[in-house]
Amino acid sequence: MRRLLMCLAWLLCLPLVAHAGNDCREQQLPPAKVAAAAETALRAVAALEQMDAPVALVARVGTDLSRHGLVYSHAGFVVRDHAQGRWTVVHLLNECGSDRSGLYAQGLVNFFSDDLINQDLRIVWFKPDIARRLATRLQQMPRHGLHHPHYNLIARPGSRDYQNSTAWLVEMIASAIADKPIYDRTAAYAFARGDGFLPETIHVPYTQRVLGGLFTANVDFTDHPIATRLSGDYPVVTVRSIFRYLDRAGHTEHVQEWRNGHLMSVPGPA
Repeated sequence: MRRLLMCLAWLLCLPLVAHAGNDCREQQLPPAKVAAAAETALRAVAALEQMDAPVALVARVGTDLSRHGLVYSHAGFVVRDHAQGRWTVVHLLNECGSDRSGLYAQGLVNFFSDDLINQDLRIVWFKPDIARRLATRLQQMPRHGLHHPHYNLIARPGSRDYQNSTAWLVEMIASAIADKPIYDRTAAYAFARGDGFLPETIHVPYTQRVLGGLFTANVDFTDHPIATRLSGDYPVVTVRSIFRYLDRAGHTEHVQEWRNGHLMSVPGPA
């Protein structure tokens, strides 16, 4: 049965071409990478089916962030019984390296097929009341989606002018945690800060910005004040900062993580 499911997943995802989030050149993933993504997707589905929860947070390793001490670079909400399928990932993606973004609904195989560094995986389940409210909100999208289409990879947390994938996650989570629904991005981030969310500080030296070619359409340092740009210490919303927030604030119900295909004990956020 497991082999059959992997074969079906492989067949469904074989014609993989340009995803949002890269430069949109047509490309087809090697069968081995598609098979690895299918195996990770099956692993995730098995764990999700064991928990009676309508939504969870699922994280992947798309970029090597080890120089910043980080593991997971991207995350999304995996929604049960979504219009697109039993377990569908809803997440924000940069569109082809431009300054724009969109909200996407993808199957788990596609989510783990996006030319990742590895197939490590972490799933975080929310407390039941939060999960219920968040799932309802996600099922209603794009209505009340708290999406700002102007993308900035290094968006300042709470920025009115820019948003990235992790900032969107925090704002959506806050909108579900609050006792009353929040339909404004600024109010959502303010609630998260008041509830204990703290962004991470990422150091980007000026020389790296200039010589490292970081001036691209999807990166805008001017979203941050001059003092931040001079110091090179940028506050950003990372996947780890989201994990830490949920854990500290008591919003986490359960966590599972796999490294190199093996289920691990979870000592803390990564």
